[in-house]
Amino acid sequence: MATQADSKPDDETGAAPTIAAERLSMFVDAVIAIALTLLALELPVPTGDTTDAMVSSVGAHGKEYLAFALSFVVIAAHWRAHHEIFQYVRSLNGRLISLSLAWLFMQVLMPFATRVITADGAFAPRFSLYAIVQVLASASFALIIMEIRRQHLYRTDGPPRVFAKSLMRSVCLAAVFGVSVPVSFLTGSTASYLCWLAVPIVLNVAGRVQDRALSRA
Repeated sequence: MATQADSKPDDETGAAPTIAAERLSMFVDAVIAIALTLLALELPVPTGDTTDAMVSSVGAHGKEYLAFALSFVVIAAHWRAHHEIFQYVRSLNGRLISLSLAWLFMQVLMPFATRVITADGAFAPRFSLYAIVQVLASASFALIIMEIRRQHLYRTDGPPRVFAKSLMRSVCLAAVFGVSVPVSFLTGSTASYLCWLAVPIVLNVAGRVQDRALSRA
């Protein structure tokens, strides 16, 4: 895998840098697929000799199924953001590879964090672990975008607005999940989850502000 940054135009770099970026994207796809599979493997199997007993069993494990759905959506959103950015990446450097591995480490931790948040015990530490994983995942992806832009590792047809929007989303996600950590210790579960539910609102408001700023630029 190539590890040297190259800022020459695309037609002067040759195929090797592009192939290296594609190999990294394929590796990311494989790791994300494994992480999603591990989520499903931990789901409890409903039990019961009657329909009512099975339905009751499903209800009893409702938090595990809800956590699975949440984590599936979260991991898929992380993957989608990565795909959106890396389709424009034409070459890699050592720092970008290291940041990508750090981001992948957070994705692999997601199934474990999902099991922790649905386990028994004190709420705040369990909730905080999941939130901190999200903070680190979003922060590492923000650093990935900044490295791509700083070292000009993207193709000449890479639209700067795509990078700006993705960076804004990552920063907002890291901020919201970060705020939810102290909230979980101070107020409990309801307010903590409300922080997470505020994510779409925060992203929408930040997106509108950014669009206005970009249109004036």
